[in-house]
Amino acid sequence: AIKPAKKIEKKRNNKTINQDLTDKLVEYQKKLLELKMSHAISPIENPLQIKITRRIIAKIKTAILNKKE
Repeated sequence: AIKPAKKIEKKRNNKTINQDLTDKLVEYQKKLLELKMSHAISPIENPLQIKITRRIIAKIKTAILNKKE
């Protein structure tokens, strides 16, 4: 009787983790868009922010794919 409860709990945890990762992904994609737009209008102070944000997005996408498997 203990094992099914753990499986249910694990599924809930995975769903919340996936939801958190998806929320962060959307947040960073918005941030990247804002950085690109502001950089196109006038050069931003630290253009490396764009590169760093892109890499963070890639890491989040990789984490999401690994959680699905």
